[in-house]
Amino acid sequence: MEIKKVVEKNFDKAVDFLVELIKFKSISGEGEKDVQEFIKENFSQSGKAELVEIDKNIKKDPEYTFSDKDLDYSERKNLVLKIEGTGEGKSLILNSHCDVVPAADWKDAFNPVIKDGYLYGRGACDAKGQVATIYLTLLTIKELGIKLKGDLIVEIVIEEEIGGNGTLSLIRNGYKGDGVVVFEPTDMKIHPANRGALWFKLEIEGKSVHMGKKIEGVGAIEKMCFIVRKLIGYEEKLIEESRNVPLFEKFDPPPVQVNFGTIEGKGWPSMVCSKVELEGGIGFLPNKNITQIKEEVESIIRESGDEWIKNHYKLSFNKLHNDAYSITPEHPLVNVLKEASENVLGKAVVEGWVASCDARLFNKIGKMPVVVFGPGCLDDAHSNNEKIKIEDIKKAGEIATKGVIKWCGGEKW
Repeated sequence: MEIKKVVEKNFDKAVDFLVELIKFKSISGEGEKDVQEFIKENFSQSGKAELVEIDKNIKKDPEYTFSDKDLDYSERKNLVLKIEGTGEGKSLILNSHCDVVPAADWKDAFNPVIKDGYLYGRGACDAKGQVATIYLTLLTIKELGIKLKGDLIVEIVIEEEIGGNGTLSLIRNGYKGDGVVVFEPTDMKIHPANRGALWFKLEIEGKSVHMGKKIEGVGAIEKMCFIVRKLIGYEEKLIEESRNVPLFEKFDPPPVQVNFGTIEGKGWPSMVCSKVELEGGIGFLPNKNITQIKEEVESIIRESGDEWIKNHYKLSFNKLHNDAYSITPEHPLVNVLKEASENVLGKAVVEGWVASCDARLFNKIGKMPVVVFGPGCLDDAHSNNEKIKIEDIKKAGEIATKGVIKWCGGEKW
């Protein structure tokens, strides 16, 4: 009951903090500097917060995700706060991100509005509402005067929306925890598994001639259509292979897909097309890994039966490449969050998540157990009506506080 009272006492402060957060136009890859300074100023009330430079060799890392433009890290940094424990308990990382996606079609995206119990604005749920939840958790732990046995590390990172370069930098520089909670809009469901997402670019060269001599040319558009049909067949195969994957059993069909996002042809209406570029994405579950997906797509093209395509294509995966991951739903970290959720909400939902995020980096690269959790609905993320139910921040803050105390070791709640 004491935790609940302290959460409620600090709740308005957390909401005010979130309102100010949303006002920062912290577009991923370019606008994170000022918002990180603001977060540091506020988080410093709870411990030593510092801005940590991005690894100078990050762009050479095989897990680095490239953007459409060259990214400068001279001023944009991650924020890390560490509350040292007594050394007798397990450490925990709380991770979320300060960057948001663009809002070109939403003129008031960075002018937050509170209406009917919801806070509207870009980043309200993805993921500035999550940052505010962590802030509320820190305020509560400090006011309670609890001395944790294990270290509590808070990470607010940049470039999650690009593909996780901020988190990758921290992992490569040795930031570790015995457990990790990545805060994302999950409707307060507990996700010990994530779907993976891989973007691809396929280029096919044709042989351009005048339309009147079409028979002497090779149309890149026709060749691309041929491969698209093959990839649609691959999606059907992927669906069948992904039925009843643990933690994703409820989904029918499974949440896997081959998506075609953009396509561009080079040429002229009266010329046979000389080149086509197709960009898309593949969603997959933890029964596959990202290396397998790349190999399977490559194999489809190489073994399509079309010799021209075999000798005139280029397949690349230079952009988003988020692997799928899972940990057992019986893991102690999952059980801690389940217990806290049941205590606050009267229920706990544990299942796989149909999105991908930085969690897979902690698991696949950092070899750490990780779950995804937070207030807000994924349907609202990136939308022109992005919002978060304010009351849910309070509930999530209480769950997070109890989870931290239970995992790291502290007074019983």
